[in-house]
Amino acid sequence: MNEDILKGKWKELKGNVRQQWGKLTNDDLDRVKGSQEELVGLLQQRYGYERDQANREVKDWLSRY
Repeated sequence: MNEDILKGKWKELKGNVRQQWGKLTNDDLDRVKGSQEELVGLLQQRYGYERDQANREVKDWLSRY
């Protein structure tokens, strides 16, 4: 899924993101607005992930949708 599709379907996918990463708040997800880079940054903040790990998790998650 590319960035444009992610942004277009963001409202539909926010619930799935919350299921995957429960530490993210609704305000966090509103701020992301479908930006993959923003999501990676939030995962680094909330979960203490290294950038590579956060990227990998987001890509794995996106591959399911």
